Amino acid sequence: MSYLGIDLGTSGLRALLVTDDGLPIGSAERSYEVSHPQSGWSEQDPNDWIIGLEEAIRELKEKFPQFSALKGIGVAGHMHGATLLNDAGKVLRPCILWNDMRSHKEAAQLDQTDQVRALSGNIVFPGFTAPKLEWVRNNEPEVFKKVAKVLLPAAFLNYYLTGEYVADMSDSAGTSWLDTGARDWSDTLLDIGHMRKDQMPRLVEGNQQAGQLRQELLSNWGLSNTVIVAGGAGDNAAAACGIGALSKGQGFVSLGTSGVLLAARDGYRPAPETAVHTFCHAIPNRWYQMGVMLSATDSLNWLAGITGSTPSDLTGAIGTKLREPGSVRFLPYLSGERTPHNDSDIRGSFTGLATDTTRDDLTRAVLEGVAFGLRDSLEALASTGASLDSLIAIGGGTRSRYWVELIATVLGLPLKLPKGSEFGAALGAARLGLAASTGIAAETFMHGPEVNVTVDPKTELVDVFGSSYQAFKDTYTKIKSVG
Repeated sequence: MSYLGIDLGTSGLRALLVTDDGLPIGSAERSYEVSHPQSGWSEQDPNDWIIGLEEAIRELKEKFPQFSALKGIGVAGHMHGATLLNDAGKVLRPCILWNDMRSHKEAAQLDQTDQVRALSGNIVFPGFTAPKLEWVRNNEPEVFKKVAKVLLPAAFLNYYLTGEYVADMSDSAGTSWLDTGARDWSDTLLDIGHMRKDQMPRLVEGNQQAGQLRQELLSNWGLSNTVIVAGGAGDNAAAACGIGALSKGQGFVSLGTSGVLLAARDGYRPAPETAVHTFCHAIPNRWYQMGVMLSATDSLNWLAGITGSTPSDLTGAIGTKLREPGSVRFLPYLSGERTPHNDSDIRGSFTGLATDTTRDDLTRAVLEGVAFGLRDSLEALASTGASLDSLIAIGGGTRSRYWVELIATVLGLPLKLPKGSEFGAALGAARLGLAASTGIAAETFMHGPEVNVTVDPKTELVDVFGSSYQAFKDTYTKIKSVG
């Protein structure tokens, strides 16, 4: 038998086919565009996700005979996106994405409302779903009146696959409508956000059955077996399933478009005042916490763009030997920041520039700024009682050994680089599909990946980077005091 994991990302979709032992058979990827109608806005046409999925399925079907034995599917998706459907199941407007900042005023108002933090377990960030709907209510009232269902991106794909409105707990915890401790929609939170429970999808755990693949898709995909679709997960919960981070002490750092530092927790311990996210895990009776910075590799991509270079050229030019912090400092807040500042207005900056500053100096400053931003998240997690002895490092940024060694030194933690390439959200989603279709307890096979190499902190540089991190924090404080 085979199982399919779908990772619906911000810039593209990845479909991974695995065996019943969880071993990769093959994958297919498709990309699509993000629209920015105004500064700070970020939207996507959900139909592009369907086109990408169907093209990926066509490739898998043609290349891998094992596809015909498909038994289970799991979907992981970028969180918080508001996909609005009318009573006929038709999309009303482009999906407002997680990194869209237009609803910052609505988010602040919701966040200051009694019971919101207590029930949701989180600050209401501008990127969350509830403030997006408040923005639509205030600015697009005719659209708001027609909203029959609000689906997150992964839940929209579940709807396409099964014909049912269903979502999992981990993804739904990022809406500000879920009672995260009780793992259910909150009537109080929905009422505060001018929404109704009938506008929400049915909730299931990530490893439970959400439905069956529609007959039309069975025929189109050349399948004859019943195919179970799992509840799935938000992208970071799925990545945690992919690298086996299910219990206390397990976690990862993800160096992608955004930067994530995630710690699995055995219980529900919200600390919204820290700007740490506290969400349901994709596995029942488990939660996780994470710190999020909005511009991680995005910061390096930005520098590459304005210097007419590529990220690999920039990192390659500075070599592999980790050096002491440079005199140039970079605040990586190109799109605002979540943890620990919850500041949608702050923007990035360079300080310490001089006539002899080189492109390499700027590169090192960007890498250090991102590392310090991740240290902010580690400090915030530690304040909630999360304890980590090491982290698995994933994401495109880990291709730079310099950056990985820098982050290990700034965090003061060994970073483990997985062997191979199949260990992220797509694998986690496939594992959820396997669990849902077989009934096998997810904990029995959601183990960690084989480690290729462990990168230890450079002990002789820990203190000097610690001092530079403090100066980084002071720079943010100074800028905010005059801004």
